[in-house]
Amino acid sequence: MNVPAFIARRVAFNRERSFSRFIIRLAIAATVISVGAMLLTLAFTNGFQYAISQKVFNLWGHLRVQHYSPNRGLISEEAPIEKNDTILRILRQDADIKTIQAYATKYAVVRSSESIDYVQLKGVEKDYDFGNLRDFLKAGRWPRFPDSGYSNEIVLSEYTANQLKIKVGDKVVIYFVRNDGPPRIRPMIVSGLFKTGIEDYDKLIAIGDLRLIQRLNNWNPGQIGGYEIFTRDYRQADLVNNRLYDQLPKDWGSITTEEYYPNIFDWLNLQNTTIIIVLIIMIIVATLNLVTCLIILVLERTRMIGILKALGTPNISIQTIFLYQGSIITLFGIVLGNVFGLGVCWLQIRYGFITLPEEAYFISKAVVRLEWWHFALVDGGTFLICFLILMIPTIIVRRMQPVRAIQFR
Repeated sequence: MNVPAFIARRVAFNRERSFSRFIIRLAIAATVISVGAMLLTLAFTNGFQYAISQKVFNLWGHLRVQHYSPNRGLISEEAPIEKNDTILRILRQDADIKTIQAYATKYAVVRSSESIDYVQLKGVEKDYDFGNLRDFLKAGRWPRFPDSGYSNEIVLSEYTANQLKIKVGDKVVIYFVRNDGPPRIRPMIVSGLFKTGIEDYDKLIAIGDLRLIQRLNNWNPGQIGGYEIFTRDYRQADLVNNRLYDQLPKDWGSITTEEYYPNIFDWLNLQNTTIIIVLIIMIIVATLNLVTCLIILVLERTRMIGILKALGTPNISIQTIFLYQGSIITLFGIVLGNVFGLGVCWLQIRYGFITLPEEAYFISKAVVRLEWWHFALVDGGTFLICFLILMIPTIIVRRMQPVRAIQFR
C-alpha cells in the first residue's frame, strides 16, 4: 500500500467538518477561478484579435499584388496594370493561395439631395466573391453587373447613408476627382448598405463596378488596379508574400494587408501584452494560494507529523503526503477550472451575453476562440509551476522535531 497517498486522500476527502477540509476546498476554489480566468483571457483576447483581423481580411484580402513604383510605392489609388497571364500563373501555382480577384479604387464625392460626403470607391468584377462580405450587408443587395457597359449601382456604408440621409433604392450623384481636369459626374443607384463596425472603413469605403473606374480613368478593359489575394490560412500570408517577392517581375509588388494597415494590426498585437500580464498575475495568485494552503495544512497537522516521525516514518514519506495533497488540489482545480472556463465560453457563444460598444471595439459582442494550445499552456504551466512551488512547504516538515511537534497546540 502507498501509505503517503492513503493518508493524503483521507485528509483531502475527509467527510467530517474540519479546518483542513475547509482550507482544501478554499484552495481548490481559488485554483478553479485562476485557471478559468486564464482560459477566458486567452479565449476572449484571441477571439477579439481574430474577429477584427477577419473583418479587415474579408474586405481587402490577405495580400495585394499591384504595380510597384520606386517613387510612389504601393499606393491606395493604384497605377494601371495589364491583366497578365504570367502573373496569374505564378499566383495560381502557389498551393497556399485560395482566391485571386481583380480590383481598383478611386476617390469620389457623393452628393444626395440633402448632403455630400467623401468616399473611396472599390471597383470589383462580375465574378467577385461577395461571400466574404455577406455578414457586412445590412440592407438591400450587392451590385448587379450587366454583360456590357458598367453597373450604375453602388453599395454604401450605413454611416455614409445616414450622413447623406438616403436609403436603399435612392439615387445619388458621384463626382470622381481627377488631377488633369474637372471631376466626372455619374448618377448612381444605392443597391445596398453595409456595416463593418470599423469606423475608418465605414466612413470611407463604397463598392461598385470595376468597369466604371476603368472608364473614368480612360483605361482599356484589360487594365486593373491590382489583385486581391486570399490565402488558405491567413497565418501563411507572410510566407506567401515572401515567395511572391522573389517570383514577381520587378515592376510588380506584393504587400500583406497587415503591412498595408499597420495601425489596426499593431493595436491588435498590443493585446498580447495584456494576455501575458493577466497570465502572470493569475499564476502568481494560484501558486501563492497553494503555498499558503499547504503551510496552513502542515501547521494544522503538526501533531500528526510528530507522531509519524516518532513512529520512525522517514521525512521523505511525510513530505510526500503533502505533495500528494498539493497535487490533488492542483488537479481538481485545473479540471474544474477547465469546466468553468468552457462553460462561460459556451454561454457566450450561445447567448452572447457579454456585449461591447461597437464604436470603440469594432465588434458588438465578445468573440470566443479557444485553441488546443490554450489548454496546454494553462493546464501544463499551472501544474508544473504549482508542483515546483509545492516543495517549499515540505521543507517545514523536514525541520520539525517530533517532541515539539507532538506538544504543538
